[in-house]
Amino acid sequence: MGLVHAELLLRNPRLGTEIAVRAMVDSGALLMCVPQHVAIQLQLETLEQREVTLANGQRHLVPYAGPLEIHFANRRCFTGALVLGDEPLLGVVPMEDMDVLIDVARQQLTVNPASPHIAVAPVK
Repeated sequence: MGLVHAELLLRNPRLGTEIAVRAMVDSGALLMCVPQHVAIQLQLETLEQREVTLANGQRHLVPYAGPLEIHFANRRCFTGALVLGDEPLLGVVPMEDMDVLIDVARQQLTVNPASPHIAVAPVK
């Protein structure tokens, strides 16, 4: 499987600032990550520092900032974001929250075809 990207709208729901971004979609990552320049443009508040382990095994303290509203197609979710990297990265936690899937054949993010009109979430 190659790299998958998606067009997202990121919004600070407290201030109303928003930015359209092209984000890498990674089912191997858990959380949303945004580069520092995106966090600055959205005026996200640093809530705490979190220790992260990168793919190469190195550990780093990085800011965890928010609140962040993520929009894709007819879906949205609210979350925080780790501030690191050089491009936005959409992990599985916000993907699950929005009920979206990676379409491997088309190499794209898509709304779950089993629930195209409204996000579905298991809560038990």
